[in-house]
Amino acid sequence: MKKEKIIFWTATTLIALFEGLLPALTSQTELAKEGIRHLGYPEYFGNALVVFKVLGVLALIIPQVPQRVKEWAYAGFAFNFLFAAISHGAVDSINGQTFFPLVVLGILAVSYMYYHKLIENKN
Repeated sequence: MKKEKIIFWTATTLIALFEGLLPALTSQTELAKEGIRHLGYPEYFGNALVVFKVLGVLALIIPQVPQRVKEWAYAGFAFNFLFAAISHGAVDSINGQTFFPLVVLGILAVSYMYYHKLIENKN
């Protein structure tokens, strides 16, 4: 059980850093705003995305959040990563930025699988 907890919290912490802390700290920089514009999205979309990312991270890391809310947060992040890869691929063709969201999706999948392992062990 200890190994499962370490893997879960490592993967979940990486998601929290990439999708909660970094966007919250950098979303108003000109580089971030240009990245959103470059992909063809309006600036308000980037702002809304950051709010939902922070809320999603909070849902994942706060143990008292109901399981159903956590499931929605995992689903939201999965859609976010898939559509980020599609957006980068459509605008910039296939390159490293196209695959990075898929790498983070893999980390999210590890978090999700070990979240369920911990729930099964708890019951």
